[in-house]
Amino acid sequence: MITGNFIESDIPALHMKDHVSTALNFFDDFKVVELPVIGPEGLLGLISEDVVLNAPHNFHIEDLQKSFSMLRIHKDQHLFNALRQFQESNLSLLPVVDEDGQFLGCVRAQELLKTCCQWLNVTEPGGLVHLEINSIDYSLAQISQIVESNDAKILSCMVLPHSNSKMIEVVVKTNKEELSAIIQTFERYQYKIMASYHKDLFKEGLDERFGSFIRYLNI
Repeated sequence: MITGNFIESDIPALHMKDHVSTALNFFDDFKVVELPVIGPEGLLGLISEDVVLNAPHNFHIEDLQKSFSMLRIHKDQHLFNALRQFQESNLSLLPVVDEDGQFLGCVRAQELLKTCCQWLNVTEPGGLVHLEINSIDYSLAQISQIVESNDAKILSCMVLPHSNSKMIEVVVKTNKEELSAIIQTFERYQYKIMASYHKDLFKEGLDERFGSFIRYLNI
């Protein structure tokens, strides 16, 4: 799961001598709101569509260098590092470089969203249990034991922030659509069940909780 495995090479890069009209055409054609700028020495930065839209018509990209963002990620860094940068900077894409700073391509936030869906087994049938837990009591091993004691398996598990810093929310997806026995066992262990999504409510519930997760990442 290194960033280099998710590079998209079809996104064009701008050069310092390019006219702002070239950048505007790229923004329109490729439906992005940032573009990388490169030179002989490698990646020079990232320029936003807003900066180009507000630039005088006779400007070239080099005239906007003070507005470049220096955000980038190394090809060997884990995908979680890319997710963190997207969350912190609200980007649509992130340039990827090698050890010499040479531009290799970009990673799109949209593609990371698809990868998150795969991690969370969004398309697999199953049920969701939404728990509220004191952070010091959180034990994935115990949660897994409870699920497996009811002849089920955990397909994915999300830990979400809570307004109370001492608490966390945990959303567990299992391969079983009927959750009554699992819920009863959680309650017997004194877990607070915030919600559960059985067969009929599965898609609606998953969309809601996954939406919360993505909003947390600010993608």
